[in-house]
Formats: sequence, structure tokens, C-alpha cells
Amino acid sequence: MKKQSAQDDVLFGQVSRFIRSLRQSHLLGIEPVKAAENELILRLPYSESIVGDPETRIIHGGAITTLMDTASGSVIICALPEFELCPTLDLRVDYMRPAEPDKPVFARARAYRVTRNIVFTRCEAYQDDCETTVAHCVATFMRIGADASPKAYRELITGVNE
Repeated sequence: MKKQSAQDDVLFGQVSRFIRSLRQSHLLGIEPVKAAENELILRLPYSESIVGDPETRIIHGGAITTLMDTASGSVIICALPEFELCPTLDLRVDYMRPAEPDKPVFARARAYRVTRNIVFTRCEAYQDDCETTVAHCVATFMRIGADASPKAYRELITGVNE
């Protein structure tokens, strides 16, 4: 079994500021639970606004995809030596089972390969048991370099002016 990384307060702060800056994350209530070196867990709380089928009250797949895309993109903060925006190039999601009503969904993401130009990530969405996935995804992100990110935004995320 793989050893869990310890919580990193600096990374957690950066991820928290990044997540708050994303309108879709704010609207869905997505929040970080854990940030560590090359590991991130986000939480999507259950709410009526993310229900896909009013009869079954099952969560809409789009909300889960947004959670996983956000986790996959945000784990890059935990994988690179300095903050840089990395736009999504590709995201492939496989749904394993419906997410149960009235329960939050968690997304655990890791970067499994970082090159000069591309970051490759994996992510699993789960509810009660991290071994029983609701969905999983692989994604690729383009590295554009730290200097290509607007300075004011980079400072907001890194907390340089705090």
C-alpha cells in the first residue's frame, strides 16, 4: 500500500486560493480537503443544485466531471516547484457507478508524469470508500511557464503579498 503524504499548509493555502478563484468551484461549493506533495483531495458537497435526475436525486455527471477536472488541474500546484497556469489539453472520464444522493463526492488527484511541456494526471472520484470509485479520469495539461501567468494572479495564488 502506498504511503500517504503529509498535509502541506503552504500548498493547501495555494490550492485554496486557486479553488476560490474559479467561479465554477465557488458555485458548486468545491473545497480542498488535503494538499500534499503531488497529492490533492477535493470535496464536492451534495446539494439540490447538482442533482441530475429529480426522481433518483443522483448527482449529475457534469458536476463530477467538473470536480475531477478541477482536482486534476489543481494538483499541478502540488507537483511543480512554482505556480504556473496549465490549461487542460485532454480529459478522459470513465464513470463506474452513480454517486449516491445526500453524500459528498471526493476527488483524489496525482500528477504521475511531469515533462517540460506537459503534466499528466490521474484522478479518482469516490464517496465513502476511496477504493470504491464513482469515476476516474486521466488528463493532460499544457505547461505555459510561470512567467506566462499574469503576475497579479500568480501573487494572489502564492500569497506573496499576504
